[in-house]
Parts: sequence; C-alpha cells; structure tokens
Amino acid sequence: MNLRDKNIVVTGGANGIGRALCRRFAAAGAKRIVVSDRDLAGAEAVAREIGGVAIACDVSSEADVIRLVAESLESCGAIDLFVSNAGITAKGGVEVENAAWQKCWDVNVMAHVFAARAVLPAMLERGSGQLLQVASAAGLLTEMGSAVYSVTKHAAVAFAEWLAIHYRPKGIGVSCLCPAGVDTGFLNPDDVYDQFLKRSAVTPEVVADAVVAGLETEKFLILPHPEVAEFLAFKAQNYDQWLGNFAHLNSRMERLAAKQKTREEGGKPKAERE
Repeated sequence: MNLRDKNIVVTGGANGIGRALCRRFAAAGAKRIVVSDRDLAGAEAVAREIGGVAIACDVSSEADVIRLVAESLESCGAIDLFVSNAGITAKGGVEVENAAWQKCWDVNVMAHVFAARAVLPAMLERGSGQLLQVASAAGLLTEMGSAVYSVTKHAAVAFAEWLAIHYRPKGIGVSCLCPAGVDTGFLNPDDVYDQFLKRSAVTPEVVADAVVAGLETEKFLILPHPEVAEFLAFKAQNYDQWLGNFAHLNSRMERLAAKQKTREEGGKPKAERE
C-alpha cells in the first residue's frame, strides 16, 4: 500500500507507537488521518501537529468503535487503512484478577474484532482497504512477566491470520505488527521483565518506519526487531528447547526481582517491612 493520499484511522494515537504512526503516515503524504484515543486532549494535540482530526474512542466498547468508524467515514469519505493499535497490559500470572483479564481481552482482542466488523463492509463494497493489527512479539513468543498480555496478544495474532486468510483474496490487505520492546511509557523501569526488554528496545519511530516499509511491500508479519523472526523459527523447530530456554531465563528474572524487592525493603523502616 502506498500511503500517499490515503485516509487512515489510528486507535491509541495519542502516545507511543500510535503517535509515531500518525506522524509517519503524515510524512508519507496521507490525505487524512483520524487520531483516536480515550485521551481526547492527547489525540487533539497529535491531530493539530499533523493536520488531522481527533475522535475520542474507548475501543473496548463496540458502540464507541462503530461511532468512530461512522464519524471517520463522514469526515474522510472512505477509510483506506484502519490501524487497531490501542493496547493494555496487566503484570502477573494466574493470580491476576478476572476483571483485569477481561479488560485486557476487551482492549487487546475484541477491539480488533469490533473494528473489523465495523470497517470491512465499506472496504468490501469498494473492493480495497487495509487492516493493520498491532499485536506484539509476545503474541508469537511470550511475555514472561504477564500471562494476560501473552494470551491476548496470541489471540490478536490469530485473529489477524484469520482475517488475512478470509479477506486478502477479496482485495483487503491485512498486516500484523509484532514489536518486542519499544521505548515508550509502556515499559516500567522498576519492573525486571521490562528492564530486560529495555535492553533491545527500539524507538516508536523505528517501529513506524518498519510499518510503512511493511505496508508498501504488502507483508503480513511486520517485525521491527529482526531477531523475533529468528526466535520464532527456533521455537517452531525446537519447541521443548525453546520452552526450557525461556524457563531458565524466567528463573533468572524471578531471582533478580526477589533481590530488587529485598533491596527496596531494606531501605524501609522496620515497622513498614512488618
């Protein structure tokens, strides 16, 4: 897809990867960019910068997503590219509360379903359009620090695959973005797992450049971190060894987390520690 003169909608566009995508699409000559986010003020700031339009949207609400698509169609006349970018996480494993699992499921998975359901009819009628599903390397490999994130991002990748199988033959492009660590506020500097990801983190701008290159060459899987492809190939060929390697690495992370907690508690008064 050549982005020049295209109408584009980006969810989660106020910050991080979403903001970088909006700026990069504008630089590529997009005709109209709809910056969508729950943070309307943030979306408006990005829209002013790039000459776009801001629309508030909670992507976990299907009614909100339907409204976003309707208002975007009214503003732009057509949607050439819809970017399902908004995402959230919750740290932890099986102990994470049901409400957090549901919230992540709604934002990381169902928001993609809502968007496809709302935007595909007009694209199919025109016989053209592009969907960019923003998932994560966690959806191909795993996120050791978050079971919820891993599961929902795996589901996001699976849904993107399903969309590609069903709609690419009908003229609708489908791509899936799976970055590893990205240097945004999403990474918590106090979390040992995020500290590990930070070592190889790239900027949102690098991710945006990879997206534009991937869309132009009609790639399904867009990987800003080339090593993710190598890890995925190793996983497919040596699944048990891959699991063992990650288990060993996770044990190291758990020991680091325990040491970090001990150091932090050591600086507190005895009454607080008790």
